[in-house]
Amino acid sequence: MTQSEIAALLKPYVELDERAIACTATYLDLILKWNAKMNLTAVREPEEIIRRHFGESFFAAAQLLKASDALTAIDLGSGAGFPGIPLALFAPQTQVTLIEANGKKAAFLNEVIRGLSLENAKVFNGRAEAYSRTADLVTMRAVEKFDLALSLALGLVAPGGRLALMIGAAQVEEARAQAPGVNWDSPVMVPGGKARVLMAGRVLRSGDRVIG
Repeated sequence: MTQSEIAALLKPYVELDERAIACTATYLDLILKWNAKMNLTAVREPEEIIRRHFGESFFAAAQLLKASDALTAIDLGSGAGFPGIPLALFAPQTQVTLIEANGKKAAFLNEVIRGLSLENAKVFNGRAEAYSRTADLVTMRAVEKFDLALSLALGLVAPGGRLALMIGAAQVEEARAQAPGVNWDSPVMVPGGKARVLMAGRVLRSGDRVIG
């Protein structure tokens, strides 16, 4: 797939600079190569991988960050690297930690980081319970055991930080019920008509007041 084709597929979600498009092309090639020998994603068609994984992740990045932001971020249960790697590409000064317990997937993520020469991303190969640091932004997408993962994600958010979930529209009320200590923004529909939303909010600490 050419870089111009990738840019066209991503246009409904985000407009990227040439570097990010080139990195996306390399990243896609790595996914296709590794997916032949391990289950990184059930999506096999390159065009659909761009739309469903890259498009959604870059859309979230553009909603959550400015390209010039210099924050810290954690992607919990990173899997194939979504949305963590796109976050790192979109905001090169933001330091992104990809938490992934599966050793083979962690090896893939390290290969992507090397292949893209990403200096602002690193992998923590272990369980979230074993990770002792917090971040300004914590993201979560397509994880198993949603309730447990959400609880772990909340504990990784630094004081005053934000939690961002990429979920199905049907999960919005479940997330609200499971995380009443988050001052949620209105959910934002992801382009593409797949009933996917970005749900983000500031995690409240003791003494904070809910606004809205």
